[in-house]
This record gives sequence, structure tokens and C-alpha cells, in this order.
Amino acid sequence: MRFGKWCCGLAALMLLAIALSACHERRLPHALQIGLAEEPRTLNIWLASDANSRKVLSLIYQPLYVYDPDTLDLVPWLADAMPVYDAQTLSYTLSLREARWSDGTPFTSRDVAFTGSLIQAFKVPRFASNWSFVARIETPDPRTVTFYLKQPMAAFLSGTLATPIVQEKEWTDIVRKAKATEKPLATLINQRMNHLVGTGPFTLQQWRQGAFLHLKRNPHFFGTGQTIAGRTLGPFFDDLVYTVFGTSDVAILALKKGDIDMFWWPIQPGYMADLRRQEQIQLFINEKSALYFMGFNLRRPPFDDDDLRRAIAYLIDKDFIVSRILQGQGTKMFSVVPAENRLWYCTDLPHYGDGLSRESRIKSAYRILSEAGYTWDVPPVDSGGNLQTASQIRIPGGQAMARFTILTPPADYDPHRATSGLMIQEWLRELGMPAYARPMSFSSMLQQVKGNHDFDAFILGYGRLRLDPDYVRNLFHSKNDTSGGWNMSGYSDSDFDAAADRSVFEMDPVKRKALVMEMQKLIARDLPYIPLYKPSVVEAVRTDRFVGWVDMLEGIGNIWSMCLVKPVTDNGA
Repeated sequence: MRFGKWCCGLAALMLLAIALSACHERRLPHALQIGLAEEPRTLNIWLASDANSRKVLSLIYQPLYVYDPDTLDLVPWLADAMPVYDAQTLSYTLSLREARWSDGTPFTSRDVAFTGSLIQAFKVPRFASNWSFVARIETPDPRTVTFYLKQPMAAFLSGTLATPIVQEKEWTDIVRKAKATEKPLATLINQRMNHLVGTGPFTLQQWRQGAFLHLKRNPHFFGTGQTIAGRTLGPFFDDLVYTVFGTSDVAILALKKGDIDMFWWPIQPGYMADLRRQEQIQLFINEKSALYFMGFNLRRPPFDDDDLRRAIAYLIDKDFIVSRILQGQGTKMFSVVPAENRLWYCTDLPHYGDGLSRESRIKSAYRILSEAGYTWDVPPVDSGGNLQTASQIRIPGGQAMARFTILTPPADYDPHRATSGLMIQEWLRELGMPAYARPMSFSSMLQQVKGNHDFDAFILGYGRLRLDPDYVRNLFHSKNDTSGGWNMSGYSDSDFDAAADRSVFEMDPVKRKALVMEMQKLIARDLPYIPLYKPSVVEAVRTDRFVGWVDMLEGIGNIWSMCLVKPVTDNGA
């Protein structure tokens, strides 16, 4: 056993040595050194959907508005004020900050209009839905933009105006050549980008694939010295280096040795005790805008029955999942909107079984099903009110409940969801249900659930939900119950559809909030999904060289941190 541990440690040291020697040229003495778990897949902004690509590009290409880290309110970024809405013309007018691109040329309203036109012309998948309702864009002067909408659209502010803006000068020739090809979109998104022109705090200096990315401070960054949302921005260091590590083991070893200042990847619970013992390492724990849930196929028995889904909600012990499976690094969920999304979270929802003992959970579920006409050969509760081993549950009408499967991702993909599936299997069997958890490769599972609709129940998750709650409409509107559609459960409720449809076009925030609250209440009543949990974001940094990280929903890896982190000597520490 000791020999095995020694071999694992030696292997980690060798991998670390290889990683560091491969990228020794990026060892700049005053640079902020950040470790990445994986290589960015692309630096083409139109293709970049993976987290590691966004970590780089979010510091180069900037949107008009960002979220305040404390309040989560929208804050003018490239814009210099909140937009003005004209209900009669269905238009938003906004003014822009005085800013320059990283090549020194002025940032103007033409760049904003060009970005929108590009997305619409190519129907860029990641952004097209947020621009499909924009009728036209006018630029009366270099620092004024007016967006005319085809119809009122509540998500315009948080969706359309959060799009990263690209430079017309940089992209004009690329767009022209792409349009002349047989497959314009494929040509555009596969365009290799070597020199990136942005308005962000950093520019790309060098990318040695498989080793590191070196970013330099952008001397033309509009935010430097400016006070935005009560914070005076930098950056306060000249160089930022991302080092690519193949495994968490190697990256964490580099963090402990002082070769990197931050590992930009969630820290798993198994590493936390060791890191807490390190004098010069600090752990930051923040919440995610996420949803991990159990879903049901409402198109067929047995889960077309509301009472059965409600009974299952009582049986699931979310406290156990969070404390034992997530090892305390997460929170229970009772709505499909995370509680940290304070503006849109509905607090008036049922908490099925929350705080009950195991015995009380079983008795509550038994009562619900008995009243709904379910019977057992041997019920889980005897005539004296005592628990007993149940057998052969029968659906109303007397037919034995058929065996059903709970699909989960495999343990090597997500151990939390896989283990949760096994525990839920056991809890349902306590009521005599023939439940079987079955791990399945993620792609196959998604095809089975979302594409074929051939499933009974499943456990999936959304790891990064937008703060705007329009996704609730997409997940449960009956029109999205199609092969490949977002309504995987097949939920259909006319009251929900009506509220969801009105929420899209409601421009009054108070009225829209009331509609979103109603939507959450209907989902909590009908339970096409049972919200289970969301994991916390645990991140680790060294404290001996840089300070000033900004806590925020989703963690300290954000634009605010990169504009506010300072070398220790500059902070007086």
C-alpha cells in the first residue's frame, strides 16, 4: 500500500516537472500564474462554449453590461448608463463609454451594430436566440446605439446586451470570405484566431498549445482607473499566465509548491483538508447558479401520476445527499431557480419531507399513495402504524407496478449524480417500488432522454444557469416537448404555458416577477423535476503573492477579480 502511494506521488511529481519544463518560458517573476485543468478548445469567440476557452476570452472580448458581484444587478460596462426604453417604438437607446480597442483604435457604436448583424446573418448558435427579435440597430453617432425590437422582449437586457462585442475592423474580411463559402457558418466558427483585438483588461501575447497561454495587460482598457459599481479597477499586474495541467493532482501540487497562484477549477472535497493545512493557501467557497435534479417521463406510466411524483419527493432525503454525498459542499434545492438568484427565486414553495425522519418520510409517502389508490401485497406500514419491509406495490386498478430505471451519468463522469441515483433507488424500494439505478455514458443518456424520450426517470444537472429566469419557460413549455427539445419530461400544463408566454413579453419587472413566481409554484406542485441540490464552488489560491479576489456567484474566477487582484506589496500586506 505504501509503495503504491509512493508511486502515485512520484508520478504526480514527474507530471508536474514535465508541465513546468514544457512551459518554462512563461515563468515571469511578477505574473499572476493560474492553473487550468484543460486546454481551451478554441479562441474563436463564436465557437467557444467550453469553460476554459471562456476563461481566456472573457478577459479580451467585453459585453455592454455585466453583473454586480454583490447585488447581481446589471452594471454598465462598455455602456456608460442603463438603456432607455421607448415603449411606443419598442426601442432601447444606450450610450457607450469612451473606450479603445487593444490596437488603439476607437470603440464605437458601429462595432456594436456590426456584432449584432454578424450574429443575425450567420445565426451563430450560442447567441442567435438573443438577437432574433432585434429588428434593426441604428447608430446616430459613434457613442449612441438604438436597438429596435420586433416585439417586447423581457430578456433583452440580460441576454442581448450581455453579448461580447467584436471589432468591425478585425472581422470584416473574415465575414466577407466566410459568406463566399459553401458553408458560411462553419467557416466563420472554425476560423483560427491568432491575433485577438478586444476591449478587455488583457490581450493575448502567446499561446503554446498543451503548455500555457500568456496574456498582457491591455494599456487601452477603458476600466483602468475608473470606478465602476463602487470599485476602482486595474488591472494591477502586467502579465497573466495560464498553465495547462492534465490532472487536478498535478495542479494542486503546483499550487502547494508556489508555482501557480490559483487553480481555476472546482476543488473536490478530498483535497480540502490538506489544502486547509497549508499556511499560504486560502479556500474560497461560493454558490453556483446551478440545478441538479431528478426528472420523470410524464408521457407514460407510472410517472404520469402527480401523486407518485409527490410521494417520491417525500422519500428523497436531500440533507443526506448534501452532507454525505457532497460532503457538505453544496445546498439543497426546492425550486428550479437557485435561492441565490434573489430577484427571481420564489420563497413560497413546498419543501416536501424537509427535516423529517426516515420513518416520517416513509409514512408520509405511504399516506399519499394509499389515498391515491395504490396498494401493496405487504404495505410499508402495518395496521399498528409500524414500519415493515414492503413488497409488490400496485398502481390504482391493482396492476403490479412495472420495474423502472433511473438513468444517471457514470461515476467517473459525476460521482455525485451516480451515487444519488443509487441512494434514491434504495429509498424508493423502502416503499416497495421496483426502482433500479443505471449509469449510462453521458452522450447516450442525453440521446435516450432528450432525443428518443425512451426513459422512466433520470438525474441530470445544469451547471451554469443564466440569472435571467427565461430558461424555466424553455424547460417546461409544452411546445418544447419535441425530439431534442428542452422539455425532456414531457410536461404540459395550460396555466404554466400561459404564464410562461406572458413572461417573455412582459416589460414591467414587477409583473414579470409575479409570472415567474407563478411558474415556479406550478412546477413545485406538479414536479416534472424534483430539484435536489447544487454543489458549491470551492477554489484555492495562494496568499503570499496576490490578494484582492472578489467573491461572487460562480466563484472568484470573474472579471472583477482580474481587475482588482493586486500583488501583495501593492496592497500593503
